Amino acid sequence: MAQEMIDHGSLTRLNEAGVVSQVSVIAQHGGWTIMIKYGASQAALMAQRSGKVRVFKRFETLAAYLKEFGINRFEVDITDFDPANGGGVTRPDRSEALKRAHEAAALDAWLREQVQESLDDPRPTVAHEDVKAYFAARKAVLNKKESK
Repeated sequence: MAQEMIDHGSLTRLNEAGVVSQVSVIAQHGGWTIMIKYGASQAALMAQRSGKVRVFKRFETLAAYLKEFGINRFEVDITDFDPANGGGVTRPDRSEALKRAHEAAALDAWLREQVQESLDDPRPTVAHEDVKAYFAARKAVLNKKESK
């Protein structure tokens, strides 16, 4: 049976209506989840983007999230808590994305430096037509050498 879930907006409305009867924080591999009991129903808090159960990596972040709702008391189930794990989950996808972002920033900085160096160059500019003629002549010489 699929686990029932509610999103942030639903939790807000349930809490404002005063029907939230119990909040449980449950340890699991990689962090903490929130279970909301309202009426005869119970549901896990859903992550906005993924549509899966929201997992808080840090207990402090979870506590601050609940405090924003005015939820100051909740039960904590540490059955699956692993202090050796540190509550963290590795995110190789984020690591790779950050690496690409740093590489792009470095390339951008290098390119800007090259453009500025070119703009600051005191030598006179060369007209486009002159450059085209120069390279056309070089190409003709190379083509002549290849045809021999």
